[in-house]
Amino acid sequence: MKRLSLRRTVLSGLTATAAMFSATAYADTLVDNIQGITIGDNGQVERFSALWIDDDGRIKQVLTRNDDLPRGTDFRVDGKGKYVIPGLIDSHLHVMGLGFGALTLDLSGTNSLAEAQVLIAQYAAENPGRRWIIGRGWNQEKWGLGRFPTAAELDAAVADRPVWLERVDGHAGWANSRAMELAGVTRATRAPSGGSITRDSNGNPAGIFVDNAAALVQGSVPQPRPEDRDLALSRAQDILLSFGITAAADMGTTIEDWQSFRRAGDGGWLKMRILSYAAGTEAMELIGGPGPSPWLYDDKLRLNGVKLYLDGALGSRGAWLKQPYSDDADNIGLPLQTGAQLRNLMSRAALDKFQLAIHAIGDAANSEVLQAVDELSGTYDGDRRWRVEHAQIIDPQDIAAFGKHGIIASMQPVHQTSDRTMAEARLDEPRLEGAYAWRSMLAAGARLAFGSDAPVESPDPFAGLAAAMSRTGPDGEPFGGWRAKEAVSREHALAGFTSDGAYAGFAEGRFGRLVAGERADFVIIDRDLMLSSPADIRATRVLATWVGGAEVYSAAPNR
Repeated sequence: MKRLSLRRTVLSGLTATAAMFSATAYADTLVDNIQGITIGDNGQVERFSALWIDDDGRIKQVLTRNDDLPRGTDFRVDGKGKYVIPGLIDSHLHVMGLGFGALTLDLSGTNSLAEAQVLIAQYAAENPGRRWIIGRGWNQEKWGLGRFPTAAELDAAVADRPVWLERVDGHAGWANSRAMELAGVTRATRAPSGGSITRDSNGNPAGIFVDNAAALVQGSVPQPRPEDRDLALSRAQDILLSFGITAAADMGTTIEDWQSFRRAGDGGWLKMRILSYAAGTEAMELIGGPGPSPWLYDDKLRLNGVKLYLDGALGSRGAWLKQPYSDDADNIGLPLQTGAQLRNLMSRAALDKFQLAIHAIGDAANSEVLQAVDELSGTYDGDRRWRVEHAQIIDPQDIAAFGKHGIIASMQPVHQTSDRTMAEARLDEPRLEGAYAWRSMLAAGARLAFGSDAPVESPDPFAGLAAAMSRTGPDGEPFGGWRAKEAVSREHALAGFTSDGAYAGFAEGRFGRLVAGERADFVIIDRDLMLSSPADIRATRVLATWVGGAEVYSAAPNR
């Protein structure tokens, strides 16, 4: 996901934030009078009533109601009978994309092209000093448009300045005529391999650039300054902590992103944990050099591996399918690399023990990744934890292969609820059998790691938990769940956002389970996730978030 541009912003708040956070001294702390829930070694729920945290921010003891409470602790926190769960782990999101999305034009709430045009024009009028109008979040499927929007329709909102707006999934961009002019895009411009340009009846670019073609315009967008990146990181961190997310796998870390993460760590204002996956092998080498980085800042930052792309997204019809789309008979999607190119990149990373995280959405893309892993596992042995990111559409015959070679299916439950009607239009019935097949993956022996893909979706993990266990959306539809046989248990859902998320990032034993010796990362919430309905789980309120034995977020009291 490319990063968006901002005007210069004063970051006065970061200094105060760093001072407050760095001043929080670790101390021997007892958090009691709580109703604690965690996932045990056997995958079942274990309950506890108190946490004893040592001076280093690690859990010293997990206590039940039958245990005597320790005496002489430095501090005692009364949980007032509230519920405590492990800090939630989002195993696939884009940290800087989330932060920049919160600072620029957000179209994710629009329900029609006309509504989007009004919002774009309003934003441009309110920001006359911005050279480019930058934003994201549009979705022609949600608008019921039946086609992509055009440059002319964007010109109707803003014509005097360049406008560049990413689609909600980050796999297509919408440009106005001024943006295409500045980028030098003309009728003669050819789409690069792995990309496409929509054109009008005369063959002129119509304003939409899919996957690799987006770089034709994106390359002309001014890049953010370091202070812009730091502000975006601070905003993203605040958002995630407010949802109880204490750790996140950042998929597509650039060298500039990494430098911002390091500035936050050095400055004492990195409050959450970031597991980085570099944006391609060049960034991997720049950041990691000879191999994955060590854990930095008390386990708050590590470069684990590299993110590779094999195809696009279902919404922009870039997901690579074995057979053409049901609603586009001449299109099988966009393979972004050949099989040989994929294997070369995988070998380059595996040679130095970087973990592979490969984006594959369509059934052809997933099949290619599975074959590549099978071929390379004999050469690159050991604990590799090959990750397939999204794994949305799988040929049912290929699902068994997810149980081999320790493959991790890194999936986003909210994609199923958001994409349901679109998937039904794009795919025929036999292919839907392998769509968002969480339970089948588990049955095959795969490990599931759950996330949100924010800012593509909201980072709200409780929406993800509800979707995983019910296969229903925020409206409770469809009744009984969409292909409900693929729903997972409450225990598997919680594990996917906690202990299995930690395992997917080589972080087990450090955080993710609330057991003695691990970091004291936990969330205080207002209800029991094991007893609440999906609708109630979606309404969960985060009361406080703790990372490493220190409170880093506290909700405003209800009035």
